[in-house]
Amino acid sequence: MEDLRIGVIGLGLRANLALAAHRPGRGSVVAALCDSDPAVLKSQAERFDAEFLTEDHRRLLGRDDLDAVVVMTPDDTHERIAIDCLRAGKALYLEKPLAITVEGCDNILREARRTGTRLYVGHNMRHMGVVRLMRDIIRRGDIGEPKTVWVRHFVSYGGDYYFKDWHADRSRTTGLLLQKAAHDLDVIHWLAGGYTTRVNALGDLVLHGDLPRRPPGTPRPEGWLREFEWPPTSRTDLNDVVDVEDVSVMNMRLDNGVIAAYQQCHFSPDYVRNYTVIGTEGRLENFGDRPGDTVKVWNTGPSAYRDDADITYRVPDAVGSHGGADTAIMAEFCRFVREGGVTDTSPVAARMSVAAGYMATMSLRDGGMPYDIPPVDPELAAYFDRGQR
Repeated sequence: MEDLRIGVIGLGLRANLALAAHRPGRGSVVAALCDSDPAVLKSQAERFDAEFLTEDHRRLLGRDDLDAVVVMTPDDTHERIAIDCLRAGKALYLEKPLAITVEGCDNILREARRTGTRLYVGHNMRHMGVVRLMRDIIRRGDIGEPKTVWVRHFVSYGGDYYFKDWHADRSRTTGLLLQKAAHDLDVIHWLAGGYTTRVNALGDLVLHGDLPRRPPGTPRPEGWLREFEWPPTSRTDLNDVVDVEDVSVMNMRLDNGVIAAYQQCHFSPDYVRNYTVIGTEGRLENFGDRPGDTVKVWNTGPSAYRDDADITYRVPDAVGSHGGADTAIMAEFCRFVREGGVTDTSPVAARMSVAAGYMATMSLRDGGMPYDIPPVDPELAAYFDRGQR
């Protein structure tokens, strides 16, 4: 099987995904690189055998020798660059979130359908062992029919990963209930078997709004993402614009009647996602979200809390970044480029996670007022549900 030739646009925090795509002689090779920062482009080029380097994504898209493109640029560029890729006829892997507005998402979906170019959205958590284990437990019926889902998201490195660069600027992300939560909202929808129709949310910038910021135009500090301050109040060198919330809580009603909740904090001492799913015949909860951690199921009772649970599952071992999810999702993308068809990730689901996060952010900034989720065009949904055929 001849290697797919892949171009990569954007070589920042998700560059490890490009490494997962670079498997010379084993199905895919990164043959072209693009980044607007020449220093980043030069340093990353040493990790690949790329034959073509450019700072202009349009030059990369003009090459006839590329089968597919992986886009990992900042969120506010997704809509524009994705549409350029689709119009160029390049099968597209677009890192989540699909876009930073509902309208932007719909523009991308419409362009994918109009051009017939294959679109894949990088919600890699669908390939994480803990998520797939929870999905299998639910599908097997261990807890009956899901009725409510609760997610607590502790983000210990939040001040470093999200408040020292463009993520802190709402003009570039909308907010972290979209940017950061898009993964978890997608997982909630996947586990619950429905999409959010109504949300309300509360939140604020309670800690990082008062910490020292860098002057505009100055680079991120030395040791960024290698050295972390504690306690969080000692953080310095934040982005010059900080106007996204660092604490948020969000309530959801799904189209199948499931009630869900999501909570996020960016100054926790630990970094973990904690899911609870309660069904008609029991509940599950994960304790840790990495390979080797556990998911417990209680499906007898009633009783007081039992630490041993009724069933304890171990999250499978895996190799690679994000618990093996990056390797798995890139393998699925390459299969999709070659064969098409339905995939575990879904452009429509990606749109619905953005829509939930976007409208929750509007609610948060409107005193918790409930907001309805704009429905997706049924014809668009049907197109993607058929595997983009």
